[in-house]
Amino acid sequence: MGIKRAVLTAVVALSTSGFMAQAETLADAMAGAYGHSGLIDQNRALLRAADEDVAQATAALRPILNWTAGVANNFTIDPSNSSTTSANVGLDLSWVLIDNGSRKLNKARLEQTVLATRQGLVSVEQRVLLSAVQAFMNVRRDARIVSLRQNNLRVITRELRAAEDRFEVGEVTRTDVALAQARLAGARAELAVAQGNLMASQASYEAAVGRKPHALSQPTRLPRAARSLDAAQAIAVRTHPDMIAAQFRVAAADIGANAADTALRPDVNLNVGLTQSHTFDTDANSLGGRVSITTGGPIYQGGRIASLSRQAIARRDAEKASLHATRHNIRLAVGNAWSQLLAARAQREASRRQIEAAQVAFDGVREEASLGSRTTLDVLNAEQELLDAKANEITAQSAEFTAAYSLLSSMGLLTVDNLNLAVEKYDPEAYYNQVKNAPAMKSKQGQQLDKILRRIENQ
Repeated sequence: MGIKRAVLTAVVALSTSGFMAQAETLADAMAGAYGHSGLIDQNRALLRAADEDVAQATAALRPILNWTAGVANNFTIDPSNSSTTSANVGLDLSWVLIDNGSRKLNKARLEQTVLATRQGLVSVEQRVLLSAVQAFMNVRRDARIVSLRQNNLRVITRELRAAEDRFEVGEVTRTDVALAQARLAGARAELAVAQGNLMASQASYEAAVGRKPHALSQPTRLPRAARSLDAAQAIAVRTHPDMIAAQFRVAAADIGANAADTALRPDVNLNVGLTQSHTFDTDANSLGGRVSITTGGPIYQGGRIASLSRQAIARRDAEKASLHATRHNIRLAVGNAWSQLLAARAQREASRRQIEAAQVAFDGVREEASLGSRTTLDVLNAEQELLDAKANEITAQSAEFTAAYSLLSSMGLLTVDNLNLAVEKYDPEAYYNQVKNAPAMKSKQGQQLDKILRRIENQ
C-alpha cells in the first residue's frame, strides 16, 4: 500500500498544477539537464585541455630560458690532499631558429583539433537535451497510463458489482461473475506494472534533469524542423556537429601529413649560456659565457622517419573515410527519425479514431447488456478495446514529441542556442582566447586564467 500511495501522490502532482509548485515545461526540463549534466562538464574540461595543447605549441615557438646553480668540491688523493670548493650560478637560453615550419604546422594541426573538440561538446549537449526530452515525455506518458489504469479499475469494479447483482436475481450465471473477477485481477496487475514503469521513469528523469518531476505540463506544439526528408538531410549534412567535427579532423590529419614531411630537413638552433662562479678557497670570482649556433638533421634512423610519414598519410586517409561514413550515418539517422515521426503521427491519428469508435461501441454494448441482449464478457471486451485505444493514443503522443526532437537532434539543431533556452550559455572561445598566446603564470593574463579556473571549480 505504501508504494501504491506514493505513486498515486506522484500522479496527482504530475497531472495538476499544485499550489506549492508551478507547472514544469519541457524547456524547463532541458534547461535543468543542461546545467546538471556532468557529461557536459567533463567535455568542457576536455576542450580546455585541447586549448592548452595550442598554448604549448605556441610556447614551443619561443626561446627557452633555464637557470642552474650548484656547489662543487674538487679534491685529489695524493700526498698533498688538496681540495677546492666552488659555487656557480648560470643562465641557459636555447631557441630553435629554423625548423622548416614543423612547429607551426603542429600548432595549426592542434588548432583544428580544438575546433573538432568544440563540435564534440555540441554533440554531447544534444545527447543531454534529448535525454531530458525522453525522460520528460516518458514520465508524462506513464503518469497518464497509471491514471487510465486506475480509472479502468474503477470501471471494472462497477461491472463486477453489476454482475453480482444480476447473478443474485438470476439474470446471469456464475461464469459471468467469474469473468468479471478475472478481469478485475488482471486490471490490478496492469496497474501495478504501470505504477512500476512510472517510478522507473521518475528515477530516469531525476538522473537526467537533476531534480524530481513536479506537475509536468503537456508541450503545446512540436518543434519546427524541415518540410521534407531531403531538406532535413541536407540541413544535417551542413550543420550536424559530428559532420563538422569530422571535417576539422580531416584538416588536422592533412596538416599532420605535411608536418611529417619536414622531419628530414635540417634545423638551426641558437644556444646562449652565462655562468657566474666563486671559488671559496681563493675568494676568486669569474664570469663566463658561450654563444653557439648549430645546425643538423637526420641521415639514417633505421626507417623510422619514413614510417612516421606513411603513418601520418594513413591517418589522413582514415579520417577522410570517417568523414564519408559520418555523412552516411547522419543521413541514415535523419531518415530513421523522420520515419519514426511519421509513424507516431499516423498512430496518434489512428488511435484517436479508434477511441471514438470504441467509445460508441462500449456505450452501446453496455446499454444492450442492461437490457439482457449482451453478456458480461461482451461488456468487458468492449471496455478493454476502449482502454487499449486510449493507451495507444497516450503512447503515440509521447512518441511523436520524442521523435520530433530526435529529428531535430539528427539534424544538429537540438542545441541551447537554437532552442533559445533560458540558461547560462558556455562560451568555448573565452578560455581559448585567454590561453592561445601561452601567457606566463605570473602575468596579468595568467592571473585572469587563475580566476576563470577557480570560478569553474566552484560551479
